[in-house]
Amino acid sequence: MAVPKKKTSKAKSRSRRAANWRLGPPARSVCPHCSAVKLPHVVCPNCGWYKGRTAVEVD
Repeated sequence: MAVPKKKTSKAKSRSRRAANWRLGPPARSVCPHCSAVKLPHVVCPNCGWYKGRTAVEVD
């Protein structure tokens, strides 16, 4: 059975585990009605448009 030659340091093992904690930036899409940047599958906060209709009245 293979045995490591050297002890893995705390910093090395913790940094390897910490790589999985990173979050990527949230996805962005463009509203087809007003061309504002918004989250996908969410009502547009600028105009209230969602799935080809006005879903929310925005002042």
